Amino acid sequence: MNRISAFHRNSRVAQVALLAAVWFVGNLISRGLGLPFPGAIVGLGLMLALLLSGWVKPTAVRRGAKFLIGEMLLFFVPAVLAVLDHAEWLSITGLKLFAAVLLGTLMVMLGTAIAVDLSYRWWVRHAAVR
Repeated sequence: MNRISAFHRNSRVAQVALLAAVWFVGNLISRGLGLPFPGAIVGLGLMLALLLSGWVKPTAVRRGAKFLIGEMLLFFVPAVLAVLDHAEWLSITGLKLFAAVLLGTLMVMLGTAIAVDLSYRWWVRHAAVR
């Protein structure tokens, strides 16, 4: 193992930089091709492809990803402060918005659970055949 890969595996800053670079490339691809979805989604797909192909090992981004997830609340502080500037969000409009966000979150969680369950059942069924 060379020194660069050891540094990258142990450096949280380098891992966050790698994740940001993949996001940036995804954003460039999305804008350049005029795709109807955000660059972050393209970057997510790109990172998945890099991980599945073996070009990027999970250890190369694990510490950086854990750091970003652990500090996720900081990314939402501007949104919370925006609520204070818009008092109407604390009225019936805010309740409707909250219900929509809650329902959307529950639908995503349910969809993810179903997809994972179906994938796991498919994997078990095909692993038993081999």
